[in-house]
Amino acid sequence: MNNRFDLLVFDWDGTLFDSVGWIVECLQLAAHDCGLSMPSNHAAKSVIGLGLKEAMETLFPEYPSEMAFRLAESYRRYYGRKTIGADGLFRGVFDMLAELRDQGYRLAVATGKTRSGLDHALAATGTGLFFHATRCADETASKPNPEMLFQLMRELDITEERTLMVGDSLHDLRMAHNAGVAAVGVGCGANDLVELAGFDSLACLDRTADLLKVLNRQTDLI
Repeated sequence: MNNRFDLLVFDWDGTLFDSVGWIVECLQLAAHDCGLSMPSNHAAKSVIGLGLKEAMETLFPEYPSEMAFRLAESYRRYYGRKTIGADGLFRGVFDMLAELRDQGYRLAVATGKTRSGLDHALAATGTGLFFHATRCADETASKPNPEMLFQLMRELDITEERTLMVGDSLHDLRMAHNAGVAAVGVGCGANDLVELAGFDSLACLDRTADLLKVLNRQTDLI
């Protein structure tokens, strides 16, 4: 089979791992701890995918950067209380990643998580062996800046035309657009299918694991 893409780049939270509800709760608890009004579920979801500092500054733009730091520290404390494992992956994701790697695709992660957070998640879910490269928001510019994708493509020596970004948020799709990279949206995370459909992408899928069928059919991405 002649594949259109060589490199598949996945977001983590809300795309591979079912963590959006927990992230929303931790953002709300952090706001409460700092004496601020708790953001709505929709507002909290809207910043998932950004780096943590950028997320806090977006949710609470009227406060100085010192408050964003306090919020981020409180968020980390709450988020770290949850034990994560392979059962937190969306259904079918582990087998999908294994199959895609076996088919010869290069796999990568581009996430708003910190490096320590992603490394812990990869180890806890047993998925680290599937990925050829990863980038985190504390290592480079936050989404939707395209630098994460540029760095991954340079590291793996793969062009924009041969790269596909898969993500659950508009931040993911905008990053792909800014990098000149094709994108697929998945409606299992921060943004629903209606919101994702309003952005230029090759496809919008209910489940991330459905990507395997789409890639194997090929015609859906042409």
